[in-house]
Amino acid sequence: MASRRRPRWYFSLRSPYSWFAYRDLMSTHPEVLDSIDWLPFWEPDEETARLLADEGVTLPIVAMSRAKNFYILQDTRRLATERGLADITWPIDRDPCWEVAHLAWIAAEDEGRGKEFVAAAYRARWQEGKNISEPEVIAAIAEELGLDAERLSTAADDPQLRKRGAALLAESAHDGLFGVPFFINGRDKYWGVDRVAPFVRAVLGAERSGAPAVDAPDPATHADLLPAGGDQGHAGGCG
Repeated sequence: MASRRRPRWYFSLRSPYSWFAYRDLMSTHPEVLDSIDWLPFWEPDEETARLLADEGVTLPIVAMSRAKNFYILQDTRRLATERGLADITWPIDRDPCWEVAHLAWIAAEDEGRGKEFVAAAYRARWQEGKNISEPEVIAAIAEELGLDAERLSTAADDPQLRKRGAALLAESAHDGLFGVPFFINGRDKYWGVDRVAPFVRAVLGAERSGAPAVDAPDPATHADLLPAGGDQGHAGGCG
C-alpha cells in the first residue's frame, strides 16, 4: 500500500495572496508550516514551458483581465489593512522572469534555508518594493542569509535547477493546482487565503472530510477537459 503523502502547500513568491497566507500561518500556526511540505509555483518562461511540453504537461494559466487586475489591487490593499500592514508596496513587474526567484528557492532549500529565503523574498517584494526577478536582489537575499550569492542569483541559468523546477511545476499540475495559495491534505484540497483556517483544522485533526473519494483524470494531461475561460475563480486564490 502506498504511504500517505504529507500535507503540503503550493506558494508563489509573486502572489500577494500567497504572501498573506504565509503571514497568517506564521502568526497563528507556525507549527503547521513546520509540519507540511512547501512547493513553489510560478508562471514559467519559454524554456521551462518547453520542458513541461516535452513531458506532456499543461499548466492551467490564463490571462488576467484588466478589470480583475484592478480588483486584485483593491482587494490586496483591503486584506493588508485588515492585517495591519501599512507598509505594503505594489511592485511593477516589467517582463518578469519568475524562474530567477523560484529556482533560487530550490538552491536555498538544498542548504536547508528555503523557509528563510521565502520570508526574505516576500519582504523584499511586498514591503521593500524590490524586483525579485533581478539577480542582484536575489544575490542580496543570499548574502543576508549567508548563502552562496553566485549560485542563487544565477539559478535560472542552471540546467539542473531548471529541470527540477519544471518537475515541481509538473507536480503541481498532477495535484490539480489552478491557483495559489493551494493546500492539500490527503484527498482534500483548499484554494485561497480564505481556506487557511479549514486546512489548519484538517492538518491538526480537528476536521474530517465527509466527501467520498472520486477518481478523476490527471489534470496535467487532460487540460482539454476543462477549457479555460476568461478569469475563472476568485481573487483570493489566483492573484
